[in-house]
Amino acid sequence: MSVMLIVHFLVIITALAVGARVGGVGLGLWGGIGLVVLFLMGVAPTGPPVDVMLIILAVIMAASVMEAAGGIQFLVRVAEKIIRKNPKQVTIVAPLTTYAFTFLAGTGHIVYPLLPVIYEVAHQNGIRPERPMAIATIASQQAITASPVAAATAAMIGLFHSQNLPWGLPQILMICVPATLSGVIVAALVQTRVGKELSEDPEYQALLAAGKIPAPVKAGEAEALPKSARTSAIIFLIGVAFVVVLGLVPSLRTLEGADGKPISVPMPVAIEMVMLAVAAASMTICKVKPDLIPQTSTCRAGITAVVGIFGLAWMGDTFIAAHKDEIIGGLGGMAKAAPWSFAFGLFFASVLLYSQAATARALMPLGLSLGIAPPFLIGMFPAVNGYFLIPNYGTIIAAINFDRSGTTRIGKYVINHSFLLPGLVSTTVAVVVGLLIGKIMA
Repeated sequence: MSVMLIVHFLVIITALAVGARVGGVGLGLWGGIGLVVLFLMGVAPTGPPVDVMLIILAVIMAASVMEAAGGIQFLVRVAEKIIRKNPKQVTIVAPLTTYAFTFLAGTGHIVYPLLPVIYEVAHQNGIRPERPMAIATIASQQAITASPVAAATAAMIGLFHSQNLPWGLPQILMICVPATLSGVIVAALVQTRVGKELSEDPEYQALLAAGKIPAPVKAGEAEALPKSARTSAIIFLIGVAFVVVLGLVPSLRTLEGADGKPISVPMPVAIEMVMLAVAAASMTICKVKPDLIPQTSTCRAGITAVVGIFGLAWMGDTFIAAHKDEIIGGLGGMAKAAPWSFAFGLFFASVLLYSQAATARALMPLGLSLGIAPPFLIGMFPAVNGYFLIPNYGTIIAAINFDRSGTTRIGKYVINHSFLLPGLVSTTVAVVVGLLIGKIMA
């Protein structure tokens, strides 16, 4: 290992550490600082991940218009009804619901308004809230690596397209949907046995008796949604379905060129085109004021993701390209002997990068360089869901705060928190199942 590789790696770690401390778009912006420092040290920057950012931006616009029209709230109401109809099975139903809605919306942020619902349903039925709260939060992140409109999936599609590989959205869905669902279901079953029942938990009972925990309350009447809510959600879901169909049926993306030869429209272009059209159609049909769109939480979170990809993935690409031969030489033998070991690299990189998309964009090209076949890279794709390890991500903090019973918590040693077990179980099962499916498809 060369001295310069270590020095450059320390530059990246420093940029990540400072960016994480700043938070928000600061994480991505500090990727730019890292890039400049590397440049001043003689490292040539690679090209920014333009295709990935454009896909994310198009999807963000469609989802933001849907939120401005009330569509996100409509989807949340649907999810709430599903969860409340099966109160005794909330530990199983809640994560499947958050998984499904993240899969459709392409963002785990949809889980925020569902967390208080999950808490109330569990609390009202004497179920330890920690059980469904933790796995529902983890499930919303697992679904990112299976969603056809998620930023992380866009990164994978862009990678395979740039390498002219015959792998893309259909294969990602065929491997990652059953893999991540298996992980979520197994983790949910494990969660049903976690901790003491509320009736047997002396700490909870003492807090309840002292009035420090609000007693369970029944759900109140929900405010009426605008008429455009249902319409905007339907338009968005039609767009998602169309994207999946275009991925599954390549002939629909094949056109006749001026010279009579067939021209295949790349999948990244198809996603960008469809989702921009969905945004425009929803804005027009639902009469959404354009000024409201940038103000939505979806838009703000999405822009943060784009900036993160821009800075972090670009910085990571630059570092890996500068030391490609050395890194491949060090990891090549291990990857050839045990390709699955690359999943550990993806997992721990995601802990540092705080982004599935940035991790995929930064490390998956390295996986190809190491000679790992695309189906196995897809099988290992769920490993980028590792940033639950350090419990400082937004949805994790929200889940802890919404659980007023105090059962969802961060432990004395920080790493021993409520999300560790379901996170490790779901990710491990997802990767194992993904690799098995990948082996069949290889």
